[in-house]
Amino acid sequence: MQKTILYKNKKDIVNRITNNTKLSKKDAETVVNEVFAEIIETLQDNGEMSINGFGKFEVKTRAARTAINPRTKEKVEVPARRTPAFKPAKVLKDKVN
Repeated sequence: MQKTILYKNKKDIVNRITNNTKLSKKDAETVVNEVFAEIIETLQDNGEMSINGFGKFEVKTRAARTAINPRTKEKVEVPARRTPAFKPAKVLKDKVN
């Protein structure tokens, strides 16, 4: 089975919503922007957002660590940081498989 690579960006999502609904392109873009903004705002507040049947967005904390610069072989301290994470729902996993 050959794998098809499709690149989706916000414009592609807006166009698909416009084609599949009665929304104008401007309204569809507003909806997409608001959904993304809500996810981002929730993660910034250290919350998590579950979208039933799709998955859960959350913030994970990476611990501080010591790394090695590959060029100089010098040890570098990497501070702790928060990073967004996504855990797909079982429904999504089943549809992919």
